[in-house]
Amino acid sequence: MKLSFEKYHGTGNDFIIIDNRNSKYELSTEKIKFLCDRHFGIGADGLMLLESSKNYDFEMKYFNSDGKLGTMCGNGGRCIAAFAKKNNISGDNVNFIASDGSHFAEIISYNGKKYFVKLKLSNVNGYKTIGDDFLLDTGSPHYVIFVEDIENIDVYALGAKIRYNKSISENGVNVNFVEISDKEIIVRTYERGVEAETLSCGTGVTASSIAYYLKTRKSDNIKVKTKGGELSVSFNFNNEQFEDIYLQGFAEFVFSGEIDI
Repeated sequence: MKLSFEKYHGTGNDFIIIDNRNSKYELSTEKIKFLCDRHFGIGADGLMLLESSKNYDFEMKYFNSDGKLGTMCGNGGRCIAAFAKKNNISGDNVNFIASDGSHFAEIISYNGKKYFVKLKLSNVNGYKTIGDDFLLDTGSPHYVIFVEDIENIDVYALGAKIRYNKSISENGVNVNFVEISDKEIIVRTYERGVEAETLSCGTGVTASSIAYYLKTRKSDNIKVKTKGGELSVSFNFNNEQFEDIYLQGFAEFVFSGEIDI
């Protein structure tokens, strides 16, 4: 069977996106893993199915590159909003449902290939501190560590050690290393399900921004630099709850194609 797809990336965090509103495709874990494989398949950090929804423009179903169903993906949410706009599934204002609930996205600008997308994420109702580190959930679970000289951090080795630490999270956790600079924070992320460092992680950038605010109380509108590009995060902090959390940045169409599965 031929599978039609489009490839997108959000600051280097790349995804295969498939229009599955007609429920044509039933993809096994092994098939998704194959499609995401950078040597034998298309290659991506994750795969998304855009599926029909009665109450929303669509449902976003996200899978990690290991082929398993994942939790919310912030860069993926921005990319699937761009995909929906490009394919006339929705307009500039997008309402969709994902694993952690409903989301709103706004296409601020676009040129047919590059879209600037503002995505609303779920409220964050609590967090934990473990020493000087932070553990919180921004649609996906994240552990945040503040470091110096981030370029020389061994993200794979240190990230894997924390990701598999059952005393921190029974189901595993994404790990973010954050360096504070004069005008922004710099973030590198070890992603659960990819089991490696990605060029960017939307929910990780958001978790890191919230942790930065908790640590410094300096700003609730934060510029973030990742290996794949720049993002920004804004929010309101009321009664120990983070509300109106927005992740902003570019989502870019890369190519479309067909593959025999």
